[in-house]
Amino acid sequence: MLTKVRRYTLDDLAVSPGKRARLHRFLYEYGPGNGTLLLLPIDQGIEHGPVDFFDNADSIDPDFEYRLALEGNYSGIALHYGLAAKYFPKYAGKVPLLLKINGKTNIPSDDEPFSPLTACVEDAVRVGADAVGYTLYVGSPRQDDDLAQLAEVRQDCDRYGMPLVVWSYPRGKAIKEKGGQDSLYAVDYAARMACEMGADIVKLNVPVMGNPDKQPKPYNTLSMSEEDALRKIVKSAGRTLVLISGGSKVGDDDLLRKARLGMEAGVTGLIFGRNLWQRKYDDALAVTGRIQEILKAYSA
Repeated sequence: MLTKVRRYTLDDLAVSPGKRARLHRFLYEYGPGNGTLLLLPIDQGIEHGPVDFFDNADSIDPDFEYRLALEGNYSGIALHYGLAAKYFPKYAGKVPLLLKINGKTNIPSDDEPFSPLTACVEDAVRVGADAVGYTLYVGSPRQDDDLAQLAEVRQDCDRYGMPLVVWSYPRGKAIKEKGGQDSLYAVDYAARMACEMGADIVKLNVPVMGNPDKQPKPYNTLSMSEEDALRKIVKSAGRTLVLISGGSKVGDDDLLRKARLGMEAGVTGLIFGRNLWQRKYDDALAVTGRIQEILKAYSA
């Protein structure tokens, strides 16, 4: 069993005054306000197409998610440029914005994924964002292009004092052959890559502790609980704050269990999207309230 992992705080991060001010808004001025994070992503329109909006027809109008972020007291909302330019002015100053600046459709094969830029850090400054989000496909055959593109984004973030949040996703045919994208090996590697590449915050999926046979040594010999697996990836992320993803829609008990599990393992917060906005509004607001109650116990 792994020892308890320290949950890093803003004071532990070596960031510029601009980044510190923006991160302070996310961590202490909005949302739970106790150093934890609860973010609402709606980047699925690019990544998955309109299919995710069928479960709740109202959710295709971004105002649904913006209202939920405001009334549910989220730390911020994450979305692409078009939804920021067209809908954010009404909520500017009321809900912090995390602007995703790269994306791709899921129409081509995922064997060689690459997510090109859809906006830039200067766009994020102009629309009033407090952070930018970048999707990195760890292990993709296109990683040369991906890492070079991320390096340029990081330089712009440093230039503008803009926090960098990396969606660090293991993907590609080599990952499939080494245990799969949700294996401990893959997610642990993704956590470390975000730290090494200079991310301030990393979004990760919860590792699936299944059959380890295909994973490289020593991962193929490891046997640990889901909570210890999460502790492992938090430790690998170093002084990069960790968010765990909600993934596809699950039942309330499973969602709340994942929230508690992540916080116990030392993550900084949660980034839950479809599990909230694929519900009717009142239900989404109620479940958000239950998640907020969990986060209250983990002041940092």
